[in-house]
Amino acid sequence: MATVRYFAGARDAAGTETETVDAVTVGELHAALVARHAALADVLPRCSLLVGGVRASADDTPVGADETVDVLPPFAGG
Repeated sequence: MATVRYFAGARDAAGTETETVDAVTVGELHAALVARHAALADVLPRCSLLVGGVRASADDTPVGADETVDVLPPFAGG
């Protein structure tokens, strides 16, 4: 199970800071998160997903069983 950590607006939409999700790819993870938290449907497309600290650029990016996935919405400021 991957550990998903939410930040800023993504945390608000999910209603939690962390949770575990069983997914093999980023696409599966995305679907599972939206199924759990409908409010994420609008937020996730604008977020960056970091799998093990590396930005996932495609839905077929693998997610390891003990991986940490960070959900980062766009941040403003400088």
